[in-house]
Amino acid sequence: MRSGGMARDNQTTMNSTNNNPIAECAKALTGIAGFDLITRGGLPRGKATLVTGGPGSGKTVFGLQTLANGVILNDEPGIFVAFEENSRQIVDNAASFGWNLPDLKELFFLDAMPASDTISIGEFDFSGMLTLLSAKVHAMDARRIVFDSLDVLLHLLPGPVERRREMNRLHSWLVTNGLTAVITAKLDWQRADAMPLEEGGLQYMPFIVDCVIVLVHDFENTYSQRRLRIMKYRGSGFAENEAPFIIGPSAFEVASAGDPVPAEHVSTERLSCGVEALDEMLGGGFIRASTTIITGVPGTAKSTLAGVFSVTACKRGERALYLAFDESGGELARNLCSVGLDLQSHVNSGLLHIHSGVAGAGSAEEQLLALKALVHRHRPTWMIIDPFSSFIRSGSEVTTQAVAHRMIRWVKSKGITLICTSLTTEGGVSGTLLRISTVADTWIHLNFFNGGERNRGLTIYKSRGTKHSNQVRELILSDAGVSLATQYTGSGEMLMGTMRWEKEREKSEELLRLEAEFESKRVAVTRELAHLDAQIETLQHTVEAKRLILRSMSDVEAGRREEETLRESGMIRVREAKQSGFVDGIPAKGGLEEPAVEGHHR
Repeated sequence: MRSGGMARDNQTTMNSTNNNPIAECAKALTGIAGFDLITRGGLPRGKATLVTGGPGSGKTVFGLQTLANGVILNDEPGIFVAFEENSRQIVDNAASFGWNLPDLKELFFLDAMPASDTISIGEFDFSGMLTLLSAKVHAMDARRIVFDSLDVLLHLLPGPVERRREMNRLHSWLVTNGLTAVITAKLDWQRADAMPLEEGGLQYMPFIVDCVIVLVHDFENTYSQRRLRIMKYRGSGFAENEAPFIIGPSAFEVASAGDPVPAEHVSTERLSCGVEALDEMLGGGFIRASTTIITGVPGTAKSTLAGVFSVTACKRGERALYLAFDESGGELARNLCSVGLDLQSHVNSGLLHIHSGVAGAGSAEEQLLALKALVHRHRPTWMIIDPFSSFIRSGSEVTTQAVAHRMIRWVKSKGITLICTSLTTEGGVSGTLLRISTVADTWIHLNFFNGGERNRGLTIYKSRGTKHSNQVRELILSDAGVSLATQYTGSGEMLMGTMRWEKEREKSEELLRLEAEFESKRVAVTRELAHLDAQIETLQHTVEAKRLILRSMSDVEAGRREEETLRESGMIRVREAKQSGFVDGIPAKGGLEEPAVEGHHR
């Protein structure tokens, strides 16, 4: 099992200037995720690491945590040598982190704290202590060791020469036994006089060990801030900048920039925000796992809009986490009822969890740690931080801004759609706290427009990946809920509130007048058309009668002409028959007289 743990610890990195792999020194994981990340695998295996810092900086906790995790995670037995506290105190203090050290049979504590009245007489060295430890190392097959507050023992030596000699002796012993060692000592590197060149007890130690870690604990704007810096690390690359850390419920936790957002969380899915007009302005709604910042001066309905988004998510069956810092959960639910938002029913169903935080309760890193714990506990797909300016306002602007950016990336990596509200100064958006608008995907700004009254306006300053509206729309709150009014402009400016209502009423009255005028004209024209239709019908009857008369006249005339034709044709036949003596083959009576015969008389 131990060999498997060692195999996991070995790290290989790539040279940034070429593609040739460079094998780094063997590493021993500490189990402190952020620290193992910035050191690319943990502490140098089989070598010594010096951890220095002022009082309360976390030196003992760091050493004890690496030792306990060595047993728990890698099955590597360890020894803790205490020079300033006895083992009972150490075990009791460790219980506050949920560690039950007495159950770790592969962990041994050696009380080496000198008595308060100890006086060095004659030659004094570490050989006796190291002989005792050698026997214990072999008996336990120990792989790790911690010397806590070595400076206490070094101060018993008479001068710098003796101290250097014993530090060399200790270092040689560690190398010979192949132990992964952590040596803690009080040394405040932030002070200009922290490292005396001659008389200090530790001026030589940083040069002989392979890794030096500096812990700093100070205050910024009355808030506690802890930072870690790796001063050197032989045979390995490491993050050279300071890394924030906290000592929380799980002991030592180091912040890191984290990994890029996984590809599976780069979504194109659109989610309705619950206000139809705003969905249209956003080109279809929010993109899942995106970050939206809502800014505005006090009273512009930032919390109300955030409440609409959370209720809409719950109606879809999604889990939502609402971090409220300006009011309690009960007050928030009560106040949003006035605009038709029922948060309590979703709280009762378990889909919505409202966490009422206290602004400024701890450093920014501590608040980020608390947020991560809430996310792990409630597993939301939507999260609202209201206001973000209170959530992470502890410390200097540089510190809190760095924490804010890391928090946003961490939330995205979990596939959570994040909504943040942030207070701005009166008169503009330049006062947006922490400049998180630069890392947010969508920026919605709310403001008051004064025209004899205060009306709320909404505009979208940006929305990545969306063809969004450039309009300013009036945000209306009513018993029926939240809505956006259709944009109305007059005389070159946008009208809101009473002025918009008056214009809309004037327009409505004008429309009614035009409708009445149209109806009157329509009736008149209809009557005229009916009259004309009647006239047309009468004319049509008259025309039909005239046509009948005309047809009758034509028939009479045709008959007359036919009779005339027949009469004429009959007369012709008669004449011809008389001339021939026959009429239809019958001799005509009274035909032509016989011609007279000369000389014959009757």
